Amino acid sequence: MKLSHLSETLIGSEIVKLGGEIKERIRKGDRIYNFTVGDFDPSIFPIPKELENEIVEAYRKHFTNYPAGEGNLDLREAISAYAKEFQGLDYDVNEILVSCGGRPLIYALYRAVCNHGDKIIYAVPSWNNNHYTHFVNGEHVVIEAKAEDNFMPTADDLAPHIKGAALLALCSPQNPTGTTFRKEQLQAICNMVLEENKSRGEGEKKLYVMYDQMYWQLTYGDIKHYDPVLLNPEMRPYTIYIDAVSKVFAATGVRVGWSFGPAPVLNKMKAILSHVGAWAPMPEQKGLAVYLKQTKAIQNYLTHFKVEVEERLRSIYKGFIQLKEEGFSVDAVSPEAAIYLTIKIDLTGKKTADGTVLQNQGDVTAYLLEYAKLAVVPFYAFGAPKSSPWYRLSVGTCKKEEIEEMLSKLKAALVQLH
Repeated sequence: MKLSHLSETLIGSEIVKLGGEIKERIRKGDRIYNFTVGDFDPSIFPIPKELENEIVEAYRKHFTNYPAGEGNLDLREAISAYAKEFQGLDYDVNEILVSCGGRPLIYALYRAVCNHGDKIIYAVPSWNNNHYTHFVNGEHVVIEAKAEDNFMPTADDLAPHIKGAALLALCSPQNPTGTTFRKEQLQAICNMVLEENKSRGEGEKKLYVMYDQMYWQLTYGDIKHYDPVLLNPEMRPYTIYIDAVSKVFAATGVRVGWSFGPAPVLNKMKAILSHVGAWAPMPEQKGLAVYLKQTKAIQNYLTHFKVEVEERLRSIYKGFIQLKEEGFSVDAVSPEAAIYLTIKIDLTGKKTADGTVLQNQGDVTAYLLEYAKLAVVPFYAFGAPKSSPWYRLSVGTCKKEEIEEMLSKLKAALVQLH
């Protein structure tokens, strides 16, 4: 059966596929340390109690009709106040668009900005930009970010490709790496975007920046989050932010996301989503509108939540560095943000106990799952080369008491190789 060119050529999410396979093995009784999908175990990381109560109360008040297409006014007012208080960004309600999580907003942005054949620049590894570019038949301009730059793209990386581009997709803190832009890095990119836009003629489409900051409040230690508009207000007409409750409140299933940026762009995104119907549920919108005004409750939640996530990230990081110091072919990037740890497991070419050669990174991933019972997502699932030995490790479902056990099993699996 022949279908559309899009459906015939679209690749499903490798991350969701891998996560589903792992869950099925666990369901069948396999003991696996699952660090794959960027989700949370609610028994470990529940959503804020105050948010839960407000959502339940909204259902009891029978807020079960259609919400406003752009998001309810009371929620957009709350998001506006929240962004100003917590991040210092000042956006009016007509510059805010609400949807059922970040994905529809990203899709709508790509659709609103990009024509068939337009240059779309994104770094790898990164989350799903390759698929969204495919959706709009854009020209993939792929920048392979380097380990020495903590897998964040630099202005020097982007400069050769910026001329004539329609969209630059940026994310910080980055999914999958859990790393962030330094102030100077992002400032240099902003300067380059502004210079490019000034070079374009009257009526010519500008270069827009999608700034995915889904994890921006989850930074650790001395790491600070930077964004284009606060660094340079001239970026305001060209920057569209993507944000949500999904990660910062461990509320992946609550499905409320928002975008803020120039009203002309957001209005087109709204029009696109009006045909998709990707609205956040009315009760969740009503509950969140009340919760976002509870500054003290938010601060208390984040204080505890961040400590718990960071403790897991640093414990696993220390374990990997210890294995590295013992001579094993592993490494890790010091955790900076989000719920992810970037780890390196470079075992290609090594032989297993029965003499089988791990010929490629797929073999390595399978070996880790079979002998260490460790499930992590290879960077090639995020667009990196198939040969990349780097992985994303997500701690959203991690029990602290299992970390030492996991590291011990990993070491035992590494010892068997030669």
